[in-house]
Amino acid sequence: MGKGKYLDEIEDILRKSPVVNLSSITRMMRSKKKIKQYQKHILRNKLKQGKIKRLAKGCYTIHDNPSLAVFCFKPSYLGLQDALSLHELWEQEAIPIIMTATKTNPGIRTILGTNVLIRRISRKYLFGFDYCKQGETYLPYSDIEKTFIDMVYFKQPIGDEAMKNIAKRIDESKLKLYLRAYSKAFNKKIIKIIEKNLK
Repeated sequence: MGKGKYLDEIEDILRKSPVVNLSSITRMMRSKKKIKQYQKHILRNKLKQGKIKRLAKGCYTIHDNPSLAVFCFKPSYLGLQDALSLHELWEQEAIPIIMTATKTNPGIRTILGTNVLIRRISRKYLFGFDYCKQGETYLPYSDIEKTFIDMVYFKQPIGDEAMKNIAKRIDESKLKLYLRAYSKAFNKKIIKIIEKNLK
């Protein structure tokens, strides 16, 4: 297979997938050292030309959406204030917030010129998210119930209006199901907040 064919295949996978990593390109092709080096050479050139963008180490995209970085830290989902905005539970803008069970360093990092917050979460709490459409891509976002749980668990302030919106739209049976993963004390705290805002 000639170099032109490899270039065509790399460009094709970049068009078809919102996020591509070097290992997926390697799996698609033969695992020969010289080919791996060629792949890296192609990616370096495309980065210089601005035809692809780097989301995180070894992760690339042709899109301009920094939220796509959620696919670089799997298992993960987008949550907290970012999810509140997605679900229209408040009117504030929020930066992308990636909840990940990987050992990556938490904190703010700049991705595609935008601040993105990485937060670590235990694998036992990595549930309660749905794939929501953003543009032409579906991204994993925590649902309303898990967003509320995470906001309280991570001690994030929730304004009165946002809290009343959450209380109105929350599925109590789903909330109770999710709360089985947490302590009795935390359960009581959550239920107390909901009851207070349903009055």
